[in-house]
Amino acid sequence: MLRTHTCGQLRLEHLDQEVSLCGWVDVNRDHGGGIFIDLRDRYGVTQVVFGPESGEKLVEEAGRLRAEDVIRIWGKVARRPEGQENPKLPTGEIEVRSHKLEVLNRSERPPFTPRQRELPNEDLRLRYRYLDLRRREMQETLILRGRIVKIMRDYSAEHGFIDVETPILGRSTPEGARDYLVPSRVHHGHFYALPQSPQLYKQIMMIAGYDRYIQVARCFRDEDLRADRQPEFTQVDLEMSFCDAGDVMGVIDGLMARLMKELRGADLTLPLPRMTYDEAMERFGHDAPDLRFGMEIVDCTDLARQAEFRVFRATADGGGRVRGINAKGAGQRYSRRLLDELTEYVKHDFGARGLAWFRVEPDGKLWSPTSKNFSDELLAKFGQRLGAEPGDLLLFSADSFEVTCKVLNGLRKRLGAELKLYDPDALHFSWVVEFPMFEWDSEENRWAAKHHPFTAPKASDLPHLESEPGKVRAVAYDLVINGSEAGGGTIRIHDNAVQQQVFRLLGISEEAARERFGFLLDALKFGAPPHGGIALGIDRVVMLFGGLDNIRDCMAFPKTQKASDLMTEAPGLVDPKQLRELGIRIVREDEK
Repeated sequence: MLRTHTCGQLRLEHLDQEVSLCGWVDVNRDHGGGIFIDLRDRYGVTQVVFGPESGEKLVEEAGRLRAEDVIRIWGKVARRPEGQENPKLPTGEIEVRSHKLEVLNRSERPPFTPRQRELPNEDLRLRYRYLDLRRREMQETLILRGRIVKIMRDYSAEHGFIDVETPILGRSTPEGARDYLVPSRVHHGHFYALPQSPQLYKQIMMIAGYDRYIQVARCFRDEDLRADRQPEFTQVDLEMSFCDAGDVMGVIDGLMARLMKELRGADLTLPLPRMTYDEAMERFGHDAPDLRFGMEIVDCTDLARQAEFRVFRATADGGGRVRGINAKGAGQRYSRRLLDELTEYVKHDFGARGLAWFRVEPDGKLWSPTSKNFSDELLAKFGQRLGAEPGDLLLFSADSFEVTCKVLNGLRKRLGAELKLYDPDALHFSWVVEFPMFEWDSEENRWAAKHHPFTAPKASDLPHLESEPGKVRAVAYDLVINGSEAGGGTIRIHDNAVQQQVFRLLGISEEAARERFGFLLDALKFGAPPHGGIALGIDRVVMLFGGLDNIRDCMAFPKTQKASDLMTEAPGLVDPKQLRELGIRIVREDEK
């Protein structure tokens, strides 16, 4: 090795030892008569001193060093002079007094440095990702990611799961987002698809009798991007045979407890709390509610029918819902201008028609410009329903159930952050279960799978499968951390007849099912055990445990929101010869 120690390793017990260090110049300071270098690697920073004892030539050479030069130094470990210790650094009590320097590589002036406090814009960071990855925050995140993956692997091995790799080049089985397609050179006109998940393969592993499967899997989905979504991502997939939903959730409960213990030093109470999808939508307006704080949604539709306020009464009489939340103590926090901003926010972001609000006065009465449309008795009932106290702010949405969910969930999340109702470093885990199995696709005018077409319906709901699909609940479960879906899974259909019945309901003909999923349908005929599993998004878990709000900061080489890699300039053009070999011709937009 070129070095005897790393830049984060030396302490007082190493005093007077001759050492060699390698790293990047973090900062160069000329203190007059001596050059002080902060030498950095991924392990930490060590102060290196080139003083009079180093010799004039070496001091001059050290003075020419610039940020991000890669160097190797030799020297003796010494105690820093009294009063010059740096308690912020683990190495802050020592320094290395150098007597030899080798410049391994000179750096051009970088567009930004890893040590600068104010980050450049994200596009610049992604273009020069190799510089961005030198930042301590990025290094800590990727180290955390490695720890999380190792804990997951160790835990699964302890619980009898077999690590199996499934193909990256597979068959297109479109049932969710668009596939990324890979043309075949050998079979002209035929395409592989990059896997959206290992779903079918892990079911095959259960049919093959492997009982417990796990994989840290790369997945690819050609869909619109956002802060917490990427076209390629990593998830830990597991599958179990002869199990029910409680068994799968129990395994993940234990995994989350292990992560909390090893990463946070905290004990997690098990089992994790569970609520049904219907309960989550009624109480929080979202199927992945943030349970670090309250501010639950309260239904007031029955009271709205008694109001003279036209918006409330018309909505209630027309089959809509009037629902509200109580922002405790926020009555004076939100001025009329801020309330107008909230109104515009729900109109613009969620398509709401408006927002009704009431302040709770010191005497406990509700007041707003619309309060004249309510009797004192009815206002008191609204206040009592929402647990109103002097100083509170009550916010109401009157619309369809779906819109009120979006509006009040959005307000709840926004106010929770603005009012600092939770500890941003805290982690809250819960399960949401019993999702609807189907949702109506108004564009296609047909039923679509809420999860995927291999999800098992609850046995008690099977009689509704043909007659009332909207009433059928899936044996499905999502792990929710701080209001984000960290993973989701289902018990699978293992009966071929039920699978065919679901395909028919989804409008998938027998011929189409055979074309897309023939190998799975065949496998189901040869002794398929009851089985189920789950996939956890590793990128998202790292984001949550790391206290980050952008999934791109959890990946070494992410794509932009336009699915491009600014560093390598992918996607890019290819040589026409490659296209000819594949039998592909590029059609210009004006030729379509």
